[in-house]
Amino acid sequence: MKPFQFKQFEIQQSKDVFRVGTDGVLLGALANVSEASNILEVGTGTGLISLMLAQRNSQAEFLGIDINEEAVNFTKTNFQNSPFSSRLKNIHYDFKYFETEEKFDLIVSNPPYFESSDSEKDKIARQTVELNFRQLISQSSTLLTENGIFSVIIPIEAGSDFIEIAAENQLFLIKRINIKGIENSKAKRLILEFSKTEKELQESEFVIEKSPRQYSDQYLELTKEFHVFRK
Repeated sequence: MKPFQFKQFEIQQSKDVFRVGTDGVLLGALANVSEASNILEVGTGTGLISLMLAQRNSQAEFLGIDINEEAVNFTKTNFQNSPFSSRLKNIHYDFKYFETEEKFDLIVSNPPYFESSDSEKDKIARQTVELNFRQLISQSSTLLTENGIFSVIIPIEAGSDFIEIAAENQLFLIKRINIKGIENSKAKRLILEFSKTEKELQESEFVIEKSPRQYSDQYLELTKEFHVFRK
């Protein structure tokens, strides 16, 4: 499959590993990475989100983890070929059983959410069988520093449950971005950020397209340092 070219790095991808998608781009561009120095990405896929965050924060160190061996191999290639390679590492591991003394001040994930699928790749990357929300949240809460942030992108339908489970794990919602696929439509995705400390909730709206196949000014502005837009 053809690589996806960004301004500062390239993503090798295949039909067997999740390709570059809008959800990953949005989380990579919107997650609060400014204060982070040690970052964990859960479920790296191709490594896109970590690469975008590495471009946005020139000091942070990154660890990516994925249960899918082929995804890990693609991530390794994409990390090594990037200008940020010295700060990026990844491992093949099941996050449910991941143990480390290390703490992270940003944990990001575009987590599993499809309940069922015909394809084996989808089953591993998207079914709640492999890593359900409760396991993701519980494990992430133990790995966060006291001032750390846990940042995810999920379908809007899953938002209430996710926020409730996070609260049970002493993670408080501090930011909510309601993402619309197209102007004047209902929100379809949420970017949620959680902290161990209660803070005033920041809520905003983001629109991807102003009309079919026509990116919004908001999206173009957000991704201008990443996307190569062909005229």
